[in-house]
Amino acid sequence: MCGIFGIVIGSDACIPAEFVEETTARLFRFSETRGREAAGLAMRVNGSIDVLKQAGSASAFIKSPKYRDLLSRNLGTYTKADRAEAAAGLALIGHSRLVTNGFQCDNDNNQPVIVPRTVGVHNGIIVNEADLWTRYDQLSREFDVDTEIFLKILRHHLDRLHDLKSAAGVAFAEIEGTASVGVLTGDLSSLLLATNTGALFHVVNEQETFFAFASERFILQRLLRTPRFQQAVGQCRPIHKIQPDHGVIVRLGKIDIDEFILGDVESPAPAVSTDTRQQPATVTDHTKRVEDLRRCSRCILPESYPLIEFDTDGVCNFCREHMTISVRGEQALRDALAPYRRDDGSPDCIVAFSGGRDSSYGLHYIKTVLKMNPVAFTYDWGMVTDLARRNCARICGKLGVEHIIRSADIATKRRYVRQQVEAWLKRPELGMVTLFTAGDKEFRKHARDLRRETGIDLVIFCSGNMIENAPYKFGFLGIHEDPHGMQLTAISLRERFAMAAYYAKQVLLNPRYINRSLVDAVKAYWHTFVTKDDFLYLYHYIPWSEDEVVRTICDEYDWEGATDTTTTWRIGDGTAAFYNYIYQTMSGFTEDDDMLSNMVREDYITREEALRRSVEYRQPRIASIREYAQMIGLNCEEALNVINTAPRRY
Repeated sequence: MCGIFGIVIGSDACIPAEFVEETTARLFRFSETRGREAAGLAMRVNGSIDVLKQAGSASAFIKSPKYRDLLSRNLGTYTKADRAEAAAGLALIGHSRLVTNGFQCDNDNNQPVIVPRTVGVHNGIIVNEADLWTRYDQLSREFDVDTEIFLKILRHHLDRLHDLKSAAGVAFAEIEGTASVGVLTGDLSSLLLATNTGALFHVVNEQETFFAFASERFILQRLLRTPRFQQAVGQCRPIHKIQPDHGVIVRLGKIDIDEFILGDVESPAPAVSTDTRQQPATVTDHTKRVEDLRRCSRCILPESYPLIEFDTDGVCNFCREHMTISVRGEQALRDALAPYRRDDGSPDCIVAFSGGRDSSYGLHYIKTVLKMNPVAFTYDWGMVTDLARRNCARICGKLGVEHIIRSADIATKRRYVRQQVEAWLKRPELGMVTLFTAGDKEFRKHARDLRRETGIDLVIFCSGNMIENAPYKFGFLGIHEDPHGMQLTAISLRERFAMAAYYAKQVLLNPRYINRSLVDAVKAYWHTFVTKDDFLYLYHYIPWSEDEVVRTICDEYDWEGATDTTTTWRIGDGTAAFYNYIYQTMSGFTEDDDMLSNMVREDYITREEALRRSVEYRQPRIASIREYAQMIGLNCEEALNVINTAPRRY
């Protein structure tokens, strides 16, 4: 399971900061064998406890600039401190995580876990956490990780009993499962170590100026054998195992080790000295979170959004440039349809139909309101989900509409997608994520072919809804999209050349893109941006209302939503869960934030409602991501690890 470890340096020690840095890195690397999915560190020097954590391996964590900065800053403070004033010396606790509950993409679930005035690392699984949250209903749950309930129970009883031994005993008596913990508090000059399994070991030097602990004896044995270790700290005592249901309190400053039996404290004696400082140590989390991002004061786009700028009032340039969406109106639509209407009941239009909410409502509207005689057309390129297929069947079956499906070579298409994703994983670049969906752009070609084959001249698309416009796709390419364009293919010739140049550069930087899937990507560009766009777009004529769309298709057709998200957008697209995970993890937003921001600008919803939905929609759809990986033959865990450790825009 997870690896936990830590170091305590006495206030009168003469141990170089460089040695502390090297030892911390070694403990991270040695503990990595116990979990490689997230890593974190808490350091206490003088009056502060600084915390940093991130998803991904410990090896990647200790190479990150944020880690080096935090370590350097704290070790600099430790080195320069007047030893007479630095009564608590230096203490740190670290964690190398194997995920058991709580997604690692959410750093609140990674460790060290922070609760009020307390920071802790935990190895094990608490199996009765749900019962504990019910029992301690006065404690509020904020995270998914089970460590939170243990630390909050510990803190609750520490505040009540004012004794760390007693509080630890009560906390361990409450839990079922396994737990080995290391805990620092802001108001006590002590490190608590405790275990109900015996999976904690510690070592101290003869001078009692250096103390270290780890999850395995072998980790400390490796540490003791490292070059210059004995030269820096002197001779060490034998490695000591903390027995099951025992704890150790290490008083900081003048290192003093006090071992006790959990639950064997008769009365809350003043066994733990409080800090001599007037103010307790402050806990500061230096981990950058999505919640910390500055957002537009009018919409909800964050500072990590490409090409965004805020004015003095905090309003973004996308809001300032926004023009109220103006549709042409139903009468203009009827006029545009008039030349194609057939009075004999024969098909008079082809409707591109994905089974998503917009095309489902569009087919309903064209058939029942406009009284056209449509043929529905779906291009299955291998990423159309079973959910989308069922919804297609529901709508077409009830409307009595012929449904024509054009299927690609599914196995080949999925292989191309895997090749594109694997190339991207070698050099994660946000502007290249759109390649994952390049294979579906051939639907435009098939729509033209179907028009020729059937003799039906009119093809209607239910895309082009400007509420769902997503300029970040161009923004990642360095292109500021015209905010007033009504469709994707309306971008200028200059912008098309800029796109081509960007993609060419990325292929040169990452030759892994040069494979058979490259032809598919070039075709997608050609069919989308070069071939003439002569289709009719329904939502350029009629207003789009999410409430009306969703209410109609759900009430009248029993349209089916997804089980792993509350949004109704893109749920029939097998790629959406994966690419939105990338955008959320690396950029701090998803395509939903664009849609919600446009809804705010159009006064469909309030900004507060948009923020609430954004939090709801951004939750990782891990089951859908794993299904996607299985479909294309991708190693899901390896892919998620690359994404979680890739450079972020925040």
